Amino acid sequence: MSFRPVALLTAACALLLSLPVRAEVSVLTSIKPLQLIAAAIQDGEGTPDVLLPPGASPHSYSLRPSDIRRVRDAQLFYWVGPDLENFLPKVLESRKGPSVAVQDQAGMHLRKFADFSESNHPDHDDDHDDLGHDHDHRPGMIDAHLWLLPANAQVIAARMAEDLAIADPANASRYQANLKAFDERMDQLNTRLQQRIDPLKGKPFFVFHEAFDYFEEAYGLRHTGVFAVSADVQPGARHVAMMRAQLQKAGPSCIFSEPPIRPRLADTLSQGLPVRLAELDDLGVGVKVDAQGYEHLLGNLADEFAGCLEKL
Repeated sequence: MSFRPVALLTAACALLLSLPVRAEVSVLTSIKPLQLIAAAIQDGEGTPDVLLPPGASPHSYSLRPSDIRRVRDAQLFYWVGPDLENFLPKVLESRKGPSVAVQDQAGMHLRKFADFSESNHPDHDDDHDDLGHDHDHRPGMIDAHLWLLPANAQVIAARMAEDLAIADPANASRYQANLKAFDERMDQLNTRLQQRIDPLKGKPFFVFHEAFDYFEEAYGLRHTGVFAVSADVQPGARHVAMMRAQLQKAGPSCIFSEPPIRPRLADTLSQGLPVRLAELDDLGVGVKVDAQGYEHLLGNLADEFAGCLEKL
């Protein structure tokens, strides 16, 4: 009789082990901002993975064999589209599961390079120039940094909630609840960020990478110029002189680069001028992956803009 409890416990354990274990839906995204949105929707039912390692450029990443296997094996895969990750279309041809290019989703607001000056500001003049050329950012080409517009993130989140509900119908209500919570947090965040950024409007700043137009559009900022310098070709003396002339004309201003590396040219351009150097992290490199990660990405951007522009 003294062994009966042990026997019952053993039988209970055997029964539990015989029950089917529900595996979470495997979600893979190309870049971290999409992973952060997915984490908000999958919260409590799984953790999405990301393809590109921290600091890797989505414009020029080279896939490894292990990366290709991950893309092929994921149940759900999300990427921005061929205007950003041009290394992916060929690999995706062999995928059997859903591959969602978020730039193609109904309801997305898409910009084209040069829209900021030509469409939104018809009074554009030579004070707002691209002093350089980036082969990924040709005029008329879609600006693929679309995740920096909060409304686009909400469209992406809605699509993810729909896909997860189909892949995991037992938890469909959870995904919809997560989506509703995400939308509510985004409304609150927009109000906070607008209040933070409103006093910064009109202050001059320059960027090395034209990646922030969606964020600028959302909150009423406007970059003064883009120092679009190729990583492979150093600008000549005439080009550098033109950039310095723009900075001298702007007066006290900020130059924003992106982590992890600040261009050496930033120090050359700013030497002797009332210019502050700072960083903008559009990929959320330092952001924790959790349900509030996407909001932290936008909040950090607002803090980074304000941290420099408030001191001018």
